[in-house]
Amino acid sequence: MRELESYFKGLADLTRLRIIGLLLYGELCGCDIQEVLEMPQPNVSRHLNYLKHAGLVSDRREGFRVFYGLIRGGDQTLHTLFEFLRAAFRRDETLQHDLLRLKEAIKEGACTIQQIRPLPRITAASSLGSSPRSTIAKGKEWPRA
Repeated sequence: MRELESYFKGLADLTRLRIIGLLLYGELCGCDIQEVLEMPQPNVSRHLNYLKHAGLVSDRREGFRVFYGLIRGGDQTLHTLFEFLRAAFRRDETLQHDLLRLKEAIKEGACTIQQIRPLPRITAASSLGSSPRSTIAKGKEWPRA
């Protein structure tokens, strides 16, 4: 029950919900998230740290960049929560706007370097640690507003 409490505390903020909404589509560099949210780097880092401590997000360093993604290999509760959020976010204008801003940032050469396809469903077998860049590069469908 403590893990569930931690998840919901992590999600109890609009900025953190927006970050999760972006990470549902793959791994992103912190500067990509900062660009989309139009927030100062220290604020974005604080929220990402909170999500990390809540057990929702992991990070990895590659040179000077830090990449963030949703926790992979978690329990079924976490995967079910991510699926619920994906469905709920489809109806939210702010989150859809964030996805469009991310699409534009990537087209303009934002620093995300990994490749991925959009995730239609999140399951225990899904790869949650990729980035949205190839979706755009290959002209595949992006979530609609």
